[in-house]
Amino acid sequence: MRNKKPETITFKADETLAKALLKVPNKSEFIRSAILSALENGCPLCQGTGILTSEQRTHWAKFLNTHSLQKCDECKAVHLVCGTDEIPCRH
Repeated sequence: MRNKKPETITFKADETLAKALLKVPNKSEFIRSAILSALENGCPLCQGTGILTSEQRTHWAKFLNTHSLQKCDECKAVHLVCGTDEIPCRH
């Protein structure tokens, strides 16, 4: 089986981002890592867009009737808590 040549992808960057990237020793590896991290850690609800559709907002509002967002006293992470949960956060 032949190794496929990696695909080159380009993108536009504003002046501030372009200047910041000049300071990064291995731009390609940095960008690859950042993109993979963003894809792996994207919000499951908005799927990384940062915006909910009106349908998603409707479902979210219903969900919040029995759930809440709480900040963990120990690790400070914001997390979902079911209204019936009585078990504290465990790390």
